[in-house]
Amino acid sequence: MSPDQFAKTTPDAAAIEDLIACPHCDALYVARVPQHGGRAVCGHCHTILIAPRKKAGAKMIALTLTVMILVIAAMFFPFIDINASGFGNSTSILDAASSFRSGYMVFLSFLVAAAILFVPLIRTVLILYVLIPVVRDRPALPYARRAFRWSQELKPWAMAEIFAIGCAVALVKVQDLAQVGLGPAFWMFSALVILVLVNDKFLCTWSVWKSLELEQD
Repeated sequence: MSPDQFAKTTPDAAAIEDLIACPHCDALYVARVPQHGGRAVCGHCHTILIAPRKKAGAKMIALTLTVMILVIAAMFFPFIDINASGFGNSTSILDAASSFRSGYMVFLSFLVAAAILFVPLIRTVLILYVLIPVVRDRPALPYARRAFRWSQELKPWAMAEIFAIGCAVALVKVQDLAQVGLGPAFWMFSALVILVLVNDKFLCTWSVWKSLELEQD
């Protein structure tokens, strides 16, 4: 859907519940649901505002459950094995995140663990809490709108992909100094990052908000 079709009615003449604001540039539009498979795009920054997909809710629930399982499993399985000069060590993501255990570094360790493990896990729980009743055509659970708002506010703080990029850079440098083996958690975490990106692509926040508004009404 083109920007001109998206804003046929001026925002000044529309009811406030029919308006949608671009999350990036704050441009205001009258919300119009595009045809199946279409997208409503901001005319200023080209951010996708509405992108409904067939059976997207069921797909998001399946992806979110998979992400939850991978996050929990990746905490405890070995992430990498490093061997050099006859000495070896195996570490998990949880061990790496909690490696700073003294003084002010404990706070840094907590932030790292939160950004790469706990925040993504909390987001999956919140999204499931909101979506499962909606997809099953049942009334929304109590505080569903607040839970969905929290899941969106936590999104910038879920930095699993940043951790993956940092690990990739570190492994390239370490390979010249030691023998590095990739553990099961490495592949779990790689799949987790991809699934999070795919899940965010499937998630049409406008459609979820409209469903929750209808439930409240």
